[in-house]
Amino acid sequence: MKRIFILSMTLFALFASSALTACNPDDGTANPGTATPAPNPRPDPAPDPDPNPDPDPSTGSRMRISIGSAAFTAKFEDNAAARAFKALLPMTATMNDLNRNEKYCDLPQNLPTAASAPGAIRAGDIMLYGARTLVLFYKSFPTSYSYTRIGSVDDPDGLESALGAGNVRIAFELLR
Repeated sequence: MKRIFILSMTLFALFASSALTACNPDDGTANPGTATPAPNPRPDPAPDPDPNPDPDPSTGSRMRISIGSAAFTAKFEDNAAARAFKALLPMTATMNDLNRNEKYCDLPQNLPTAASAPGAIRAGDIMLYGARTLVLFYKSFPTSYSYTRIGSVDDPDGLESALGAGNVRIAFELLR
């Protein structure tokens, strides 16, 4: 009985230590399929003397999606998931390819969901699968899966070409 306890504690310690070192934010690398908020290169600014401060950035209705040298604009849906996603921006994500029609990554936290079955996906749709998986679709097709809408790319022409095959790094930023 004592051996089983010691063995189980040893295994627990091994798993716990590997989980703590799987993605070190200080090493500048990210695991494939994960998103990390972009670092703030500037120190916190001094208070703005303007009596009319800038509006809350989470109220913006548009974003820029940068893939290498290509850039696309997208509009947000008006829902809790889109507002929570905006709060994560700017963010750079290594997104994995799935089924040769979408790129996906796990977000650093769960977002609110209001999933529904859209019946069809359109190229440029930005969706949440489950509560934590961000999906950028680059092809149109019918589907029976359920998603929460985050937004959509304004003009998806060239999106598939920019994304290419395999994993790709994508930057998302809020437009004001």
